[in-house]
Amino acid sequence: MVLTLAPVPALILAQAEQTSDAAAELELEKACGETPGAACRFIFDQTGEPTLAQVVDFLLSKPLKIALILVLALVATRLARRAIRRFVRSFEQPDVQRTLGTIREKAPAALLTTGPVQMRSVQRAETIGAVLGSVTTAAVWTIAGFTILAEFGVNLGPLIAGAGIAGVALGFGAQSLVKDFLSGMFMLVEDQFGVGDVIDVGDASGTVEGLSLRTTRLRDVEGTVWHFPNGTIQRVGNKSQQWSRALIDFDVAYETDLSQAKAIIKRVADQVWQDEVFGRDVLEEPEVWGVEAFGPDGVAIRLVVKTSPSAQWKVMRELRQRMKSAFDAEGIEIPFPQRTVWVRPDGATLPGADGANGHASSAPATKPGG
Repeated sequence: MVLTLAPVPALILAQAEQTSDAAAELELEKACGETPGAACRFIFDQTGEPTLAQVVDFLLSKPLKIALILVLALVATRLARRAIRRFVRSFEQPDVQRTLGTIREKAPAALLTTGPVQMRSVQRAETIGAVLGSVTTAAVWTIAGFTILAEFGVNLGPLIAGAGIAGVALGFGAQSLVKDFLSGMFMLVEDQFGVGDVIDVGDASGTVEGLSLRTTRLRDVEGTVWHFPNGTIQRVGNKSQQWSRALIDFDVAYETDLSQAKAIIKRVADQVWQDEVFGRDVLEEPEVWGVEAFGPDGVAIRLVVKTSPSAQWKVMRELRQRMKSAFDAEGIEIPFPQRTVWVRPDGATLPGADGANGHASSAPATKPGG
């Protein structure tokens, strides 16, 4: 067997080259870090000056990376907001709304239930879209901020751990704020109310103008704006979700023919239902439920009308005005308080009144010739 051995000088030369390459990589790592940038590597290879390579890397590489991160964050934010806007607009569907409006004018009874549901979907989509836009923007720029800090060599491990501990401490110290956010999330998910709804939260009632994860803003009929933390809202009465109801009690005198009065009320309500203007807000045929109560001055007859959301007050005002004219034309008396008044002279008692001995007494007679 014949063994061929490499010349010893060749082995020494190869080892020397490997040692030189390792030393060069070590110098490059000292100058430019564990992951050297292209600019730092190029300047160090050309000049061999670590300080110059670090300066060039700081002036070119890091600003470019930071600018790229900011641009990507801006693009991501705009794309997310555009997607959210498309999500909201998908609920509006203007072409479908115009088509349904044309068909509804020709056959209102067939499509009346679609209007309130569609309107409610739009309100909810706008509310959720506003919240999603804010949350998305905050998340994107938070990630961009941490990435920029990493470019400056900041160790994110302790920073994230410290942020977690601070978050727990903040959660214990600001329990009411956390409660507001959780309540706001459940309000949106459960679709309790949205922007444009008329609600009653106990201390105030009005139209919802704004809804965020922390607060609810509503304006009452006097124009006062109320701000309620979501965590303090114990119960909500929504007066405009999907549909509303106009409920009116019309009082008539006891001498009135109730059948006639009910027929007049039904006739006037049907006129409002078939009206070109007010009929758009009446969803179903009005119903006269009948005698509701016997009051001190008259009899109450109840009328109920199913209306579009938040349209019940407008319909009720029109019904009252037309009903007053109809009652006047038919001679039906609208009751008013009536009282019997006894005028007693000085020293006289009322007929039938008991005296001091429990017997009825009459007014004292005048003296003869007096």
